[in-house]
Amino acid sequence: MLYREVNGDSRPNKQRTYVLCLCVIMIVIVLIAVALWLILGTVSSGSLKTKIMTRCQTYLKENSATTSQIDCEKIWDLFMQAFVGRDPCDVPPEAYDSLMDTAPPNPACNRTLFWSKTKDIVHAFTEKRNCYLTLEDTALGSILDGLIWCGKNDSQETLTTACPGWSDCVNNPVRSFWKRASVAFAACACGDVSVMLNGSIDVPFDAESIFASVEVKHFNSSIMNGLKVLLVTKETDTKTCESDTSLRDLQKQLDPKLKYKCEIVPQSKILNCISQPQIACGHCW
Repeated sequence: MLYREVNGDSRPNKQRTYVLCLCVIMIVIVLIAVALWLILGTVSSGSLKTKIMTRCQTYLKENSATTSQIDCEKIWDLFMQAFVGRDPCDVPPEAYDSLMDTAPPNPACNRTLFWSKTKDIVHAFTEKRNCYLTLEDTALGSILDGLIWCGKNDSQETLTTACPGWSDCVNNPVRSFWKRASVAFAACACGDVSVMLNGSIDVPFDAESIFASVEVKHFNSSIMNGLKVLLVTKETDTKTCESDTSLRDLQKQLDPKLKYKCEIVPQSKILNCISQPQIACGHCW
């Protein structure tokens, strides 16, 4: 009888010990997670600056003839001022005005190339050829292309994770930067301008795209002669410049002073020009 009483009393003790140990383990896990979050937050901020400064220095070396006024440290400081300490869904395009003023895109008359839904092939082409210039080939465009960043309200943290996605909110830091940069790039487009659109999708000229919603609206007909649409198609595509409704919408949105031209360009022809740099740019479409 005594044995049973003692044995019965030990079970609650074991259970309490087990629960206590489990609580301690959970507390330790939480503390480690918080510590890692703080460390990674600091590292991400440092790695972001390292990436930006490295890209900036690389751009200066590769474009020394046109970059005498660019200061990489100033670019970093003005970049930070645009979004640090702000709600990541409340960073309007105007927040980047000072950054854009310190490194505006240089006019590239007759060489400006816009794109929509064709980023990969456009940049594969401009990486091999210097006859055309995209937004991502400008100073700020090349420095910030592909990066993610945001801040927090009333905080000096710079984050590269857990930031709003492109469509999560209109005024997120990344989307607002590219809208502001697109305004500047479109406003200085001069001479004969080109845009590469995707002829393999239903709507090549998408009203929600940056090209349609921002860039087309900031073309300056006093310095720009016209727009040439390069409609990139694959062998099985049947879309034409004349049959596509969205391209007619594009033509209507252009200033009447601007000439409009559309040309079907086989994707295979562009890929051939990428792989064979001896082919003159004028023969690529």
